[in-house]
Amino acid sequence: MTHLLSKSKYIRGLQCERALWLDVHEPRLARYTAEQMRRFDRGRDFEYAFKAQFPDGIDLSAELGRQVDSYSERTAELLGGVGRRRAASADDTAADSGRGTPRPYGVVLFEAGFQYDDVLVLADVVCQREDGSLDIYEVKSGTTLSDTYRRDAALQHYVISHCRTVHSFSIVYNGLDGVNGANGQGGQDGSFAIVDLTLDLAAEGDRIAANIAEMKTIVRATAEPDTPTGQHCLSPYACPYQQHCQQGVRQLALF
Repeated sequence: MTHLLSKSKYIRGLQCERALWLDVHEPRLARYTAEQMRRFDRGRDFEYAFKAQFPDGIDLSAELGRQVDSYSERTAELLGGVGRRRAASADDTAADSGRGTPRPYGVVLFEAGFQYDDVLVLADVVCQREDGSLDIYEVKSGTTLSDTYRRDAALQHYVISHCRTVHSFSIVYNGLDGVNGANGQGGQDGSFAIVDLTLDLAAEGDRIAANIAEMKTIVRATAEPDTPTGQHCLSPYACPYQQHCQQGVRQLALF
């Protein structure tokens, strides 16, 4: 099943509608700096370190590679028919006080795919509990729980909760500074801060749906938006399309 948006494109769209359109239609125009590439590498290394706590995890990326539209079907096969589409109640959310720490599971998947509303998300670590519901860990290498991390997680929760019952959704970030945040719990080596945001993310559903509808309109447009450059080109991330967007500005300045 093909998709229109992914979580990276969604975050791009929150930053700039022009960057979103380019990400879909002209990704060849993206230019990444050496520092950005090093940041990507550090993020992968941190993610691998957390995944090492689940030695029996099945890595769908190793199996499927870039066949991204096959991930959701393969995930459904591995998880089976248990735990489909039942929203977790407040009682469910409060029931397990120890869920912030990885525990034994029946099935653990890395890069599990879920698709809903033309959006495909690949979750870093998905753990299936005995009742079929899922504990999800989104792994970020930053040392603070940023708003961007929360927006990323909110989209994933929205998509996955429409496919399966989500028991918990936690963000894992770098706790080496010793600050794990509210409801946080350090990893075995002190480097993992695990924060359960299930209730907060569940409350974002209506806003997420509205954002998706707007972004799908942008993606389906045949012409590139004429969004001007500005401070949004640098926050929350330096946009890889700055060179493309500023090219026309420089040409106008010559005249």
